[in-house]
Amino acid sequence: MAIKIYIDQGHNPINPNAGAEGNGLREQDIVFRIGVALAELLRANGNFEVRLSRPSASTQLGTSTASSLAARVNEANAFGADAFISLHTNAAASSSATGSEAFVFSRPSAAYDLAEDILQRMTEATGLNNRGVFVRNGLYVLRKTRMPATLLELGFITNPSDAALMNNNPNLFATGIYQGILQYFNL
Repeated sequence: MAIKIYIDQGHNPINPNAGAEGNGLREQDIVFRIGVALAELLRANGNFEVRLSRPSASTQLGTSTASSLAARVNEANAFGADAFISLHTNAAASSSATGSEAFVFSRPSAAYDLAEDILQRMTEATGLNNRGVFVRNGLYVLRKTRMPATLLELGFITNPSDAALMNNNPNLFATGIYQGILQYFNL
């Protein structure tokens, strides 16, 4: 039986719930492409069934931030996903902030193990600093999902080097996340 992975490409193409911007780039565009690349890797493996929150770049979820988040969670729960992975880019006031991090609802948990595996393999693939896994039990997509869920901050869109890496090499991020998923599921 296939392992079901729900890939949430965070944010919408336009408001409500559009993402951060930096260095002439938009978060929602970067995470869309990384999500599609990750889905392709998982599908090619043969062990996975994959659902994307945004199957097309123009897919708009909800009419408010709350309904956008609910649509993602409700679809993942109805799909019966074995893992929920929400893709984001980080932003900071300082352009020197760099690296990747992950958030989960609680620790210890299966989600924490999933996040650690993904973050380890993603930072190996990209060369970005591993900033660690943190508990954020107030995040809707982590609180309302019924499966191990992690929100990944891939890199800082406000850092020129991180932003260029995410924009120019989406497959590096997809490959690292993919390898982390394989590690988590012992494949």
